[in-house]
Amino acid sequence: MSPELGHFALILALVVALVQGSLPLLGAARGRPGWMAVGEPAAVAQFACVLIAFLVLIQAYLVSDFTVLNVVENSHSTKPLLYKITGAWGNHEGSMVLWVLILALFGAAVALFGRNLPPSLRARVLSVQAWISLGFLSFTLLTSNPFERVFPPPADGQDLNPLLQDPGLAFHPPMLYTGYVGFSIVFAFAVAALLEGRVDAAWARWVRPWTLAAWVFLTGGIALGSWWAYYELGWGGWWFWDPVENVSFMPWLLGTALLHSAIVVEKRDALKAWTILLAILTFSLSLIGTFVVRSGLLTSVHSFAVDPTRGLYILLLLAIAIGGSLLLFAIRAPAMKGGGLFAPVSREGGLVLNNLLLGTATATVLIGTLYPLFLEALGGERVSVGPPFFNLTFVPLMMPLVLVMGAGLLLPWKRADLAGLLGRLKVAIALAVVGALAALWLYDGTPVLAVLWVGLAVWLAAGTLTEWAERVHLFRAPAADSWRRARQLPRSAYGATFAHLGLAIALAGMIGASTGKQEAVELLRPGETLSLAGYDYRLEGVERTRGPNWVANTATFAVSRDGRPVATLRPERRLYLVTNRDTTEAAIHTTGLVDLYAVIGEPSESESGAWIVRIYHEPLVPWMWAGALVMMLGGLLSLSDRRLRVGAPRRAARDGALAQPAE
Repeated sequence: MSPELGHFALILALVVALVQGSLPLLGAARGRPGWMAVGEPAAVAQFACVLIAFLVLIQAYLVSDFTVLNVVENSHSTKPLLYKITGAWGNHEGSMVLWVLILALFGAAVALFGRNLPPSLRARVLSVQAWISLGFLSFTLLTSNPFERVFPPPADGQDLNPLLQDPGLAFHPPMLYTGYVGFSIVFAFAVAALLEGRVDAAWARWVRPWTLAAWVFLTGGIALGSWWAYYELGWGGWWFWDPVENVSFMPWLLGTALLHSAIVVEKRDALKAWTILLAILTFSLSLIGTFVVRSGLLTSVHSFAVDPTRGLYILLLLAIAIGGSLLLFAIRAPAMKGGGLFAPVSREGGLVLNNLLLGTATATVLIGTLYPLFLEALGGERVSVGPPFFNLTFVPLMMPLVLVMGAGLLLPWKRADLAGLLGRLKVAIALAVVGALAALWLYDGTPVLAVLWVGLAVWLAAGTLTEWAERVHLFRAPAADSWRRARQLPRSAYGATFAHLGLAIALAGMIGASTGKQEAVELLRPGETLSLAGYDYRLEGVERTRGPNWVANTATFAVSRDGRPVATLRPERRLYLVTNRDTTEAAIHTTGLVDLYAVIGEPSESESGAWIVRIYHEPLVPWMWAGALVMMLGGLLSLSDRRLRVGAPRRAARDGALAQPAE
């Protein structure tokens, strides 16, 4: 396929987006059903056009078409097939095509699966989504054309960044983008509701599945990126509060708040304006992340572009989208009257506190991320805001949040009996105290904060399981009756249980990784042994190995404990021949409770035959990613609940009136 076909498909998508953004919006304003109906085929057509462009770009990479500048700069004929494909989005220009593809995909999904929406709301949602697409399509075509030709074509390409030639990084961007961009459709629902002047339980029911889908993918994307950093960068860490890590984390925090806030709108007709604001701010943070990564403000292994002119274009898009939506919110929000009075100690009260803490935590991360950039832009000295700041500000905010979460699912709507609630949680309280004391006893000298966190993780897990046990009358009814109740529980209830339980598991992993990690860096010759945390690592030797486009020094470690063999680890230090860049390939053996982690460095310059070796003992680290998977499972279970996928029954054909939301 000719690259010009892909370029033309993007131009056609731009034209279709212009039609989709204007006609349905005018039709909704003037009450013209025909104009409103244009949005659905236009959304599908826009997706088809962008999909064609994306496939053309991938095909150019597959055949190593070095007449395309993007392929020259990010591919090579010897690169493995997987990385030829993923190289299509492992760069700025290609990643923008992926970005607009996901934007168009969500628009097409609303067109195809949102037929139970009122026509005017659907038209406005599709129009707002089209205007977002229009902005990014124009950005791609005007500043980041992925199909630009080069003449004369070189004999071969410059290869992809070696750090990106890894399965984790191959799939991390698409998953992360689906989460990032998925919040655009929630933003579109919020702006459409402001234009229509109507936010009710039905609107909240329609918004929740899209929010949930974006949240699940963003959770997976962040977890996958953290896992990649852990095993690929060779430093034994999984999170460093890097600015680019932070800009993906902030939408996740506000998206979590949005999920819970939408429940209050749906169930109690309260927090309407706040939920709309959260929807706007969540996607706004995604846009800010795009600006930070692609503006040239940062130098990071995560960043894509260093062209300030592109940053100015994105800054303009950001100002229009965020400024316009917030202005509309300021005009329309005062008219949104929420009902549903409730006491402070209630399900609503717990969710409000949840929102306040998550919002404050997001603001903390935002300040810590942007402050150095603002200071430098104003002519100040370059400063670094790193883990110490976030550990002192963000982490304490999470403690009351986890405390509330442990009891949150047991809180009734409107008003709760605090004494009765604590009575139902007495087992969870006892287990939390036992867990904290056990941590203090097992790991003498553990910081008090870590002990408290162990207790909170146990509290969250025990409180979550207590709520499930009460729902099924566990130990209070015959086993057959409890089993019947368990099978009849809605999937959304299981989704909440798994999501909270997954967070408890992930917290346990974070605590173990942060407080129990041990490391050793030594010079070893073949035949010598390094001991750490009761394990012996014997360096058997280092050999030269070769891959499709790299050569490596590959070490072999025989790991034993008390003389018994445990594992064989083979870490590598790779040199990619085209770019002449090194990468670290750590070797990791997991027992489920601990990771044994080995890295081979450079040969010693001072001692002949010796190699720099780094060994890490990482307790409970696997639990972090297991917890993330459980959280994603909870989200998918909720998403599969038909009550959350159907906002309201279909309207009667006679008058098209909006029906009441499904129970």
